[in-house]
Amino acid sequence: MKSGFIAALLGLSSLASFAQAPVSPLTTIESLDVPRYMGTWHEIAKFPNAFQKKCMSATRAEYSIMADGTIQVTNRCKVLGGEFDAAIGTARQVGSATSPRLKVRFAPAWLSFIPFVWGDYWIIDLDPKMQLVAVSEPRRQYLWVLSRTAKVDPEAYESLLGRLSRKGFDVHRLELTQQE
Repeated sequence: MKSGFIAALLGLSSLASFAQAPVSPLTTIESLDVPRYMGTWHEIAKFPNAFQKKCMSATRAEYSIMADGTIQVTNRCKVLGGEFDAAIGTARQVGSATSPRLKVRFAPAWLSFIPFVWGDYWIIDLDPKMQLVAVSEPRRQYLWVLSRTAKVDPEAYESLLGRLSRKGFDVHRLELTQQE
């Protein structure tokens, strides 16, 4: 009986390992034209996360280049009661001037020397007209779909979902963002 139980556990363990087969490393777009990327992006969908729980609608991000070359990130959303809430952060590129890999921080500037206050912000898909983008990080724990407009062409969105699936994302986890 005991050996049967152990065999069953080993069988379940191997099934779990198979179900969580390693996914290839996440790739980004080839290069990013940072000045063109600046401006307002509306959140179309996201993987649910703890730090956006209070956001009810109208979520958007605004990016602007600062004098020191860093990027100011202003995330806004409507919260319960209809008021806007905002979080202001800083982003910096990792690598060359065209690197699509950034680090972003919303912690106070005096904590910027601590590595864990910086999160990965990787641009993993971007259409040629720079109207629809997918942003994530190496572990695929977070995912955002952003657009220059509050509404997206359904065909372009479905096409993006297909590309994200091929990159190893469970697109069924995406939660659509209510826009106005």
